[in-house]
Amino acid sequence: MPAFDINQIRQQFPALQQQVNGETPIFFDGPGGAQVSQSVLDAMVAYLGRYNANLGGAYFSSHKTVELMEQARAAGADLYNAADSNEIVFGANATSLSFTLSRAIARDWQPGDEVIVTALDHYSNVSPWVLAAEEKGVTVHHVRVNEADCTLDYDHLAELLSEKTRLVACTYASNTTGSIVDMPRVMDLVKSRSQALTYIDAVHYAPHSSIDVQALGCDLLVSSAYKYFGPHLGVLYGKSEVLAQLKPYKVAPAKDINPNRWETGTQNYEALAGFIAAIDYIADLSGLDRSHSRRERLVAGYAAIAEYEQTLSTQFLQKLSSYPNIKLFGIKEGEQSVERTPTFAFRIDGVEPRAVSEYFGQRQICIWDGNFYAQGLYEQLGLTEVGGVVRVGCMHYNTTEELDRFFSVLDHFLAQV
Repeated sequence: MPAFDINQIRQQFPALQQQVNGETPIFFDGPGGAQVSQSVLDAMVAYLGRYNANLGGAYFSSHKTVELMEQARAAGADLYNAADSNEIVFGANATSLSFTLSRAIARDWQPGDEVIVTALDHYSNVSPWVLAAEEKGVTVHHVRVNEADCTLDYDHLAELLSEKTRLVACTYASNTTGSIVDMPRVMDLVKSRSQALTYIDAVHYAPHSSIDVQALGCDLLVSSAYKYFGPHLGVLYGKSEVLAQLKPYKVAPAKDINPNRWETGTQNYEALAGFIAAIDYIADLSGLDRSHSRRERLVAGYAAIAEYEQTLSTQFLQKLSSYPNIKLFGIKEGEQSVERTPTFAFRIDGVEPRAVSEYFGQRQICIWDGNFYAQGLYEQLGLTEVGGVVRVGCMHYNTTEELDRFFSVLDHFLAQV
């Protein structure tokens, strides 16, 4: 595929070709789940239709499933730039994996220990640690956000870190405001002030930018494949020595080797097939041929995504700023706009967010309203009791023309309120 041809990209997504009540739907709901390419659908059907089996059998379809598992781990290692494919663990979703790891990590916590979470996080990266801490009598600290632009307050994080800190759980990007966390800065702070484990939620970050766990030096990082054009599947990176030191809760007869011992029950093999196809899809966006490694093509593919999405962000932010009765939560236009994903949270003066999303939904424009499980953020901003915000989330398959249509519908809505 030529390097980033938006028309060719859109043709690969069946959802973008359909008509609903005579309209081509617009999917600005990417932060809640991306649309899926035909290659992903084909891969899942091909596995289920020919090879549906479990691991360990002495026959062809089981051998194929073993091969599939190995290929999926290799794809995950390329996605994260892990040193070893055995550092990749699969699960039902990121939330389930986080609860699994929280139970194991908290085994040896003691009263007096401390854990740090952030107000920017989806609560799937807060509740597992808070609940584990409650059981162990451990103190939980919450890092504030800077309310002016909804970025993480790094000074507050630095104040909270100490030798008592056992774990720091932090998002890579906000699923509500799109704010990207300066993760190298977070890692430097944690390592200079504590010996804490680091657990990164990259669910919202992974559709938009490449991830390099070796460069970050993080201990654990998780994402969900359905956010980056694949099936519902959680994908965890765990540094080899960290996974080896931890003791999982597992079925006794199951293999006690990494990474298998972290994967409870039969895996969703058709989802693994779709995951591989999703990673290959992103790599193909690079326009590079197969003489380049998949990791190289992934980095280039993500660079193409980021460059294109920046044009969408600029268009949206510039246009939204012309509405005096709309308040944006997060980084606004300007030099800092590269420090956000194309996910936008706003409120219209005197209007319930649900009324906005319903109006757009009736016109086949898919946007969200609510708090999106970012409870800490909404509590700090005072949005809990007022319906949260309206959220518009772009992906690389969205277009400037779709944004034009969004603002045209917004103008009609505002004329009626």
